[in-house]
Amino acid sequence: MKVVKFGGSSLASTTQIKKVIDIIKKDKDRKFVIVSAPGKRDETDVKITDLLIVYYKSYVEGGDIKEVQQEIIARFAATAKAFSLSLTFIEQLKERIFQLALLSIEDNKYLYDAFLAQGEDLQARLLSEILIQEGLEARYVNPKDAGIFVSDEPRSARILSESYQILAQLNNINGIVVIPGFFGYTKKGDICTFSRGGSDVTGAIVAAGIGANLYENFTDVDGIFSAHPGIVHKPQRVKELTYREMRELAYAGFAVFHDEALMPVFKAEIPIVIKNTNNPTYSGTTICNTRKLTDQSVVGIASNSGFVSINITKFFMNREVGFVRKILSILEKFGIGFERMPSGIDDLSIIVRERFLTPEIEKMILQEIVEAVLPDEIYIERDLSIIMIVGEGMKHSVGVTAAGSFALSSKKINLEMINQGSSEVSVMFGIQKKQEKRAVRALYHAYFEE
Repeated sequence: MKVVKFGGSSLASTTQIKKVIDIIKKDKDRKFVIVSAPGKRDETDVKITDLLIVYYKSYVEGGDIKEVQQEIIARFAATAKAFSLSLTFIEQLKERIFQLALLSIEDNKYLYDAFLAQGEDLQARLLSEILIQEGLEARYVNPKDAGIFVSDEPRSARILSESYQILAQLNNINGIVVIPGFFGYTKKGDICTFSRGGSDVTGAIVAAGIGANLYENFTDVDGIFSAHPGIVHKPQRVKELTYREMRELAYAGFAVFHDEALMPVFKAEIPIVIKNTNNPTYSGTTICNTRKLTDQSVVGIASNSGFVSINITKFFMNREVGFVRKILSILEKFGIGFERMPSGIDDLSIIVRERFLTPEIEKMILQEIVEAVLPDEIYIERDLSIIMIVGEGMKHSVGVTAAGSFALSSKKINLEMINQGSSEVSVMFGIQKKQEKRAVRALYHAYFEE
């Protein structure tokens, strides 16, 4: 029994949806289908999710919403007409889009989530009707009816543990079950979304809940590559990864698969296969609990920008009990989590996402840290990128970090920081953003070409 998830590129047009239908038809074990909102049909197009963001902003700001409403309706209606769906069904889709503009704006922290969730919800309704039209037994199931209950955290929802037992009841439904990705419901009945790209998360949750044998994630690439194809020319395809390797790579910028989607399937030990909708017979990349190690110690290189470092120096900080706790409690007060925290005897760097530090928040945080721990020096370093080299085989190899450091120094790329976790699955290099692409190429050459 398989759970299969189709990304936005797989559902962007009539042509792509026909490929999706063919993929579902060719394997009777593909019973549970999770969908994203339609993506771009071409380079000049706009994703449905982005149109819904425009719709939301226009609505809350009191602007003209008619044009964007019609644009969204036209996208879904064109697909419905192409598959000869009834006018009644098309009218129902229109009504759901119009009803968004009737939701309360005041004191409604779920409003943004409610708008964005409509992309996945309408696509699931649409695909289930198309599958029925194609002669298949299919049924749309709303996340609330499926049992996808989440924490009360708009835009960052997390699945509640009791959901898995409820999800198991989906096995009693005959035929193909189509579920919209990206969102669930709070216990009070409000729509709450996962972070952007969260349809992967829904697929993983459903797979764990129904006890699937395999979770297939269809996108628009032939699998996962050892480096970003936009940075490195024709990088190697990775045939197999462990959950831990994928988690590290996804965190550091591999956008093929959402990093939060790994935990449900990891706990349930369900393999994931990343496949291409446009090349469905290709083997893709398998993500599993363990893999056979090879002579290739590094399996992938990922990079991500948008980081800042809060650098703190104080002599004998190691003797002050609770020193780090005081600093982290200040970040917690402002709702900021740290990404990495390399340290020395008398200095500490806390890496955070730049988007969380508005000028006002930054000023308050620095002031409170000064008052709390009386540092000798404190300053913020901006425009940082992190590069991760990842591989289960690194713990069994000598000189992996040294090879990376040498590769960067040979290209005159200065290391702002370096950090390795206790699991030895990854090493992080911190560099200036302007040197990010050069650094990735240098590391790829060192680990995959030399």
